[in-house]
Amino acid sequence: MIRRPLAVLASLIATLAAPLPALAWDLSGTRQIVLHTREGQAIPLGTVKFTPAGQETAFELHLDHARFKDYFLSMKEFKCLEGNNELQCHVPYPYPHAGKVSTGDLRWLEHALLFLYKSPKDFGAKLWNGLYYRMQITDKGIVGTPQAVDLNAIGAPPADPSIPPYGPGERTDIVPETRWFSKLTIE
Repeated sequence: MIRRPLAVLASLIATLAAPLPALAWDLSGTRQIVLHTREGQAIPLGTVKFTPAGQETAFELHLDHARFKDYFLSMKEFKCLEGNNELQCHVPYPYPHAGKVSTGDLRWLEHALLFLYKSPKDFGAKLWNGLYYRMQITDKGIVGTPQAVDLNAIGAPPADPSIPPYGPGERTDIVPETRWFSKLTIE
């Protein structure tokens, strides 16, 4: 008879002593945005501030423009990062949007961090060389993997402004190391 309560007590103690599972990273507070080169260098770009807004979370992007160099490409000013063989320029999403995300839907944040890349010797902006960082929440933050997009697709307003225009069908997987920045993180 005593064995049963002791077995239950032992099981309870083992459960309490087991390591707790990692808590999911939460969308709150001000977090650093960092681009990571294929060589392993981390370049902070700015911050994103997450504020709870009901079932979703509002976000505000603040890029540190001192990190970028101004380029006038194809009759438009771009904020670009300079590498030896590649420029990567931020392309702000040009239309109003909700500015909200959830743990299962980071698409508007992904659209706020669009880039184009080009060779420093090439003339003008190469909008077909767009980069979209597909983001996933991990236990340490958000990790974005580059995908190819054609930024010409946002040259005109979307038919439905409530839907982010770059769905899975408009993005193409690439080998991350083919680009100067192989990863984007929000920590």
